[in-house]
Amino acid sequence: MIDALERVTGKLEYVIDIELPGMLHGKVLRSPFPHARIARLDASPALELPGVIAVLTREDLIGNAQSAPLVNDPYHGPQVADQPIVAIDKVCHVGDAVAAVAAEDPETAEEALLYIDVEYEELPAVFDPVEAMQPGAPLVHELGDDFLGTAAYFGINPLLGTNCPHRYSLRVGDVEKGFAEADYVVEGTFRVPSAAHVPMEPQCSIAYFNEDGLTVYTNTQTPFNVRDALAHMFGLPQERVRVLIRTLGGAYGAKTFMHAEPIAVALARKTGRPVKVMYSRAETFTAVNRHPMVATIRLGVKTDGRITAKKVVAYYDTGAYADSGPGVAQKGGYASVGPYRIPNVWVDSHCVYTNLPRNGAYRGYAVTQIAFASEAIMDMAAQRIGMDPLEFRLKNLLHNGDTFATGQYLDDVQFEACLRDAAEAIDWTSGVRSVTPEGKLRGKGLAVLIKGMLTPGKSTATVELSADGRAFLHTGTVELGQGARTIIAQIAGEVLDLPYDAFEVTLPDTDFTPFDSRTTSSRSTYMMGNAVREAAEDLRCKLIELAAAHFGVSPEAIRLQNGRVYPASGNGAASDASLTYAELLARQGVDCLVGNGSHQNPGGLDAATGMGVASSHWHQGAGAVEVEVD
Repeated sequence: MIDALERVTGKLEYVIDIELPGMLHGKVLRSPFPHARIARLDASPALELPGVIAVLTREDLIGNAQSAPLVNDPYHGPQVADQPIVAIDKVCHVGDAVAAVAAEDPETAEEALLYIDVEYEELPAVFDPVEAMQPGAPLVHELGDDFLGTAAYFGINPLLGTNCPHRYSLRVGDVEKGFAEADYVVEGTFRVPSAAHVPMEPQCSIAYFNEDGLTVYTNTQTPFNVRDALAHMFGLPQERVRVLIRTLGGAYGAKTFMHAEPIAVALARKTGRPVKVMYSRAETFTAVNRHPMVATIRLGVKTDGRITAKKVVAYYDTGAYADSGPGVAQKGGYASVGPYRIPNVWVDSHCVYTNLPRNGAYRGYAVTQIAFASEAIMDMAAQRIGMDPLEFRLKNLLHNGDTFATGQYLDDVQFEACLRDAAEAIDWTSGVRSVTPEGKLRGKGLAVLIKGMLTPGKSTATVELSADGRAFLHTGTVELGQGARTIIAQIAGEVLDLPYDAFEVTLPDTDFTPFDSRTTSSRSTYMMGNAVREAAEDLRCKLIELAAAHFGVSPEAIRLQNGRVYPASGNGAASDASLTYAELLARQGVDCLVGNGSHQNPGGLDAATGMGVASSHWHQGAGAVEVEVD
């Protein structure tokens, strides 16, 4: 990896390492109740503690007789704008932000939280997504007309008057007719619990204002989304909000959208000083987790193994705030069909509010949960008709030229190859159940899945060579441990015939690095990689044109090799004359040569029908396991 030495010597800088002159430390008072109205809040005792500079409360967000609000809009949320910076009327989960303190040191800020006097009126709460969708269930939020967040990239379909901010529906064929044609119909309800990301580095943000506007150091996977959201919330032009990223100490989706940023910015605006807000390990567990899910699936099958119909009703528990829950419900919705040819499909996938901590993006983004349920029902169906589970899957798998349930034509389909390889790895054909001589039970299992990536999206990149011999690679891709900086440098190096470690790969900075939709969805190598390749090819063409002018030959006579330009001699053979790229730029009086590239993946789903291009690229996978039980 490009940064391997810095990593192993501890010199790699993370946001949590940054200390600014005059910086204050922010701590958050969090709710002890899952659902309660704030009847009274008195922060004055905390302000009397030496070292406390400010306390952020709801009055700062809505204003009072003495002062105007600090913000243009106190609510944020990437797909549904439903979360206040700190609670305004009520708290919606244990750990919800009630107020925040800025003090000279973290210990004083932590102590000051004890002096904030809050009186709560408890409200009925709901903790199960199915119960939350029943008539009469307590409403976590009452969505109005202006509910869209700043990062919604698809049509959101809220069920107003319920706890569902988005329902994705997909209809193919006639599902009841398909069930009527089936020889057997199997049904099951499946539950998948929450899970915590637990990245080594917790969420952390540092914010300050100066004559240029707002600057934020933060450990997010979506710097441009954060910039846009903060500009809207604090009433600033986007060009006066600068978001800088350092290497992330892990993420796995936990840092996809905003956490500490709005609180740090609000405290910085109130105090006029830089403020750092870093979550404790305990706070990371109430910041964001993976969506628990409940799904009921019916599957119609013929005795020969053909699937005739599938109906899925899924509930993704998004917790107290939507976060990326609408997108999770949508991706889980179409993924619930599985990588199979099914003529009749009915899917309703719900994002559901509960009074639990908010849930968001997590590795596998909705598919982990629904693939478990979908593949479990496949095993149940195979057992019902007496067919080998591998044979049953192979009979129904999608292949090249097939159409996915959303109407999308598929090519480069490798589900069968993946599944056969997985089955071979555990010697499936030797038998799936056995008893060892010691009396232990052994069993084998298989699964195959389909997962989409962010669609639509865009990535842009710049590759730069300077006359002093330096090479730069500028992208908005966030390095969070996956090695993206190394990979994109390798791609640029292959095009320009330079070693990958010749490049200085800059970190994302919304003022200087070109736009990228986000670093999520296993998209960076494909999306940003193609943008980098295009930028490097653009720069390669400019190098060749410059070299052709210098040597007085046609561009076709120029060859790039090992960081040098070579002209061909009269008979077409390589000339001994050559220059390094830096020497060429210096001889031609060019300080800097820049190549630009971009890559977009069009697509998207119709909000009314659920049909369209769900993903421009499909992740295809299969797994197999052998389990021994005493």
